[in-house]
Parts: sequence; structure tokens; C-alpha cells
Amino acid sequence: MAEIVRMPKMSDTMTEGVMAKWHKKVGDKIKSGDVMAEVETDKATMDLESYWDGTLLYVGVEEGKAVPVDAIIAVIGKEGEDYKAALEAESGAAAPAQEEKAAPATEKPAEEKKEAPAQSGGGLSEAELEKKGVTVIRMPLLSDTMTEGVIAEWHKNVGDKVKDDDILADVETDKATMEVMGYATGTLLHIGVEKGAAAKVNGIIAIVGPEGTDISGILAQGDAPAKPVADAKSDAPVAEKAAESKSEPQEETPAASGSGDRVKASPLAKRIAKEKGIDLSQVAGSADGGRIIKKDIENFTPAAAKTASSSAPAAEKAAPSIPQYVGEEKYTEKPVSQMRKVIAKRLAESLFTAPHFYLNISIDMDNAMSARTAINAVAPVKVSFNDIIIKAVAVALKQHPAVNSSWRGDKIRFNEHTNIGVAMAVEDGLLVPVVRFADGKSLSHISAEVKEYGQKAKAKKLQPADWEGSTFTVSNLGMFGIDEFTSIINSPDGAILSVGAIQQIPVVKNGAVVPGNVMKLSLGCDHRVVDGATGAAFLQTLKGLLEEPIRLLV
Repeated sequence: MAEIVRMPKMSDTMTEGVMAKWHKKVGDKIKSGDVMAEVETDKATMDLESYWDGTLLYVGVEEGKAVPVDAIIAVIGKEGEDYKAALEAESGAAAPAQEEKAAPATEKPAEEKKEAPAQSGGGLSEAELEKKGVTVIRMPLLSDTMTEGVIAEWHKNVGDKVKDDDILADVETDKATMEVMGYATGTLLHIGVEKGAAAKVNGIIAIVGPEGTDISGILAQGDAPAKPVADAKSDAPVAEKAAESKSEPQEETPAASGSGDRVKASPLAKRIAKEKGIDLSQVAGSADGGRIIKKDIENFTPAAAKTASSSAPAAEKAAPSIPQYVGEEKYTEKPVSQMRKVIAKRLAESLFTAPHFYLNISIDMDNAMSARTAINAVAPVKVSFNDIIIKAVAVALKQHPAVNSSWRGDKIRFNEHTNIGVAMAVEDGLLVPVVRFADGKSLSHISAEVKEYGQKAKAKKLQPADWEGSTFTVSNLGMFGIDEFTSIINSPDGAILSVGAIQQIPVVKNGAVVPGNVMKLSLGCDHRVVDGATGAAFLQTLKGLLEEPIRLLV
């Protein structure tokens, strides 16, 4: 029998999934556990595995298209099997039993007439039976890695009356034991999995509906995933965690009275009570057996709580009361900008492709501060410490070409020119315009160029030619008061320099502790092209240039 594959719910907040890539095409053989496709959810791109063996007969979603959870995305069955009948059945097409019902009554034998009432509804589709109050409860996907669940305990038996907030069963997953609610009211008509047995995700585990309803038609369809129904209750979660830890009971909470009795409460009621600081032993339950449900917690007021016994010790009465505070979870979402997508892609590729390592060094900036004051007294434009660092980096790179290099797969490129990328924060993310041939430019030239890039970046007028072709990158967060940090290499550069703030701290000079101005640098290196000793030698040269800025003029 052909198996209908639907879009699974891969995260708690997922409402639809984008078919990022198909790994199988129509006609391919598939085994259970094979990755059929990649699905992009609201959190990550995940593999979609097959739970069946057979041939891929039908693909219902093209790559790049988004479909809601539970929408049909594929059909798996035997090679050459007519899968269209299965698709039509899922679409609510008339079943054979309905055709028999439509035939003239005079053509039916007397026995068939007698049995007809009992079979009414037996061939109806699941969607049609749901209109009659029948709810099919399937094994939910309770974790991203879950493929099946084990029924640890049934809390209801066939024939029992069920309410929409009743817990039907406990299910053991690969991560925790969870409680499954039916979100249906009626009679438990069928239990599909015995206690201790496992059921695959989307497999039928129970059916609830009006007493005496014929459900043979549903059972004959097997464990095909249920057709989505536009019902408010179907959108609610089908399971809640039974406990935060193994020590917490799954259904009951110890009463505070000390009598040994236990308070029955739904998982949702427990969670709300915990958030509001409500003692469950003081709440009266309105469900069967005095079980506490959500509305009992919402309607509970501290004034209704039982007061402490008059025989309680004075110390207990004097215990401070913890005020109740109810917060509201709020958030806003906005689409990811194209710039942010590119930044995420490039940085992820760099971090997970290039083996990073970091070298840290401290710079005495006393002479650099004096030199900057003297330079700005005569310079046509104000020179910043960042401009001095860019110039010093460019000069040091000329002496250490191995750091001014990049990985090219089957070769390493050693750049003889020094194009320094300058990381700049903008509203939508980060841009890295390039100061070309920085070693040959004056500090005033570098300063004017960086200021121009900053204005163009804020106005979103930078062109690709402005940010392409860097051989090394400088990222400075010192103006934000950051002491030190590490950066991800701006691929294809072989290294990046992270610059912290200048701090006034005690330092030792000539055997005496005196105030000093220290700046910390961190060099991030791609170990494929830069070795530790090579990076250390570069930092030593850079340290000498910054601590004696006059060397930049030689």
C-alpha cells in the first residue's frame, strides 16, 4: 500500500517548511532511514528521513517552495503501484462503501440491507469522520531526532469517557518521557499500541469519538499520516513535558499538607502554577477525580488560599511571603536582509572551513598617544589611532608576507601588495571597505580615505569595488570600550587583527610601577597558511612600530 509522506513538524514554532533540496527523484529506490530531502525550517536546515522502504512514486513539492506542516510532499510505494488512488482518498474522494450505499435498494440482498446501518461511516475518510466527532490521535513528533515512541503507560481504557484536557498516555522518546493529550471529547474507541510497544511517528495510537462509531475504515487505512484539519484544537500542541527532571513526578505533585496525598494536575497547569508561584495544594481541581487543569489555575486567587493553621510555630508564620509576578513573553520578528544572509554565509564558511587560532599581545601606547597629538597639530585631517594601526599593519605585512597570504585550495597566494580591509558596522550588519596599498600612503591619506568610506557605508553607497580585494583585515572595537576580543577571518584573507580599547593601568617601567596606557591586540590566523611562530613574529614587528611610531616615517 502506498505511503503518504507529509511535511513533519520539526520544531515547536514551525508552521511551514521550505523544500531546500531533494536527494531522491521519482523512481528512485528508498530504504527506511535514507535522507529523502533537506527541509529549511524557521530554525535550521534539517534532513528529512524516510520511515518506509519502497520506490519514490510522487514528489508534490518543488525545491525552493514552502508548504505548511502536514501537507503532502511525496508518496512511497511499490514500483508501478497506482498512487493516485491514495492521493484521491486523502483528498476526500468517495470510498467504495459510499458507492454501494448509493446503489438502488432493490438490488441489494436482504442480508446486505440488514448490515448497511452498521457499515455507515466505515468507509468514510478521516476528514469526514472528524466532522462526525471522531478524532484520530497519532504518535506526535516530540523531538527533532525522534522516529518512534514507546507507550510507557495508558491512563485510559477502551470504552472510557475522555475529555479534551485528559492525559491519555505517557510516551517515552529518545530524550524524555512526555504526556500525550487527545484534545478530544468522547469515548476511547480504539487503542492502537499496547503498553510497552513502540509506534512510529504519525502512527495511529488511539481513536476518540461518539460511542458505537464504526472506525473500521480508518483502521483499514493503516498508519498513513493524518490529513490536516482546519480546527482550532488541531493547532494546539499534542504533548507536553511530563517533568523537568527525573525526580519530578509525571502526573502528580506532592501535597504540601504533609498528609501523603498527591495533587493531580495537568502539565500545562503545573507550568502556569510554577510561573505564578501558586501552591497546587491550595487549588481545587474541576476535572475528573479533582484533577487541576489550566482554568483552575487562571481562576485561582491568593485570597482563596488556605491560611496557615493556628497551631503552626510562630517562626513559620513569620516567614516572608514571596510576591507574585506574572511576566509576558513578547518578541518581534523581521525577515533576514540579504546583507545579513551573505554575512552569515561567509562567516560560517570561514569559521568552519579555516582552522582558526589566536595570538594576543599588549602594546604600550604612551608614545603613540604623544605622536598622534603632534601629528594632529599639523595634519590637514584628524588622524585616529585606527589610522595609525592600519599604517603600522601595512608596514609590518611587507616584512612578513606569509601573514599577508591566502589559502587557494591547491596553492597558497603570498600577496606583495597590502590592501587592508577596515571592518565598519552599519545598520544592517558589517561592511569591510579596503584601503589599497596602505603601506605607501601617508597617515592623512589613510584617514581621509577611511572617513570617506564611513560616510558612503552609512549612506549605503559603497560599491563592490570598494570592499573587494583585501589581503588582511583590521577590526577595531576600542571605541566601544571593548578591552579585547577575537574575530572571524574575512575570507579569503589569511589573518585578521582585533583591536581593543586603550586602557590606563599600572605598568612596570624601569623597576617601578607607574601609570601606563595599554592596548591589547588579538591576531586571528588561518592555520593552513600562517603558523604560530610566523604570526608571533608579525605581532612583535607590529608592537615595535606602534610603540615607536617614528619608525612608520622611515
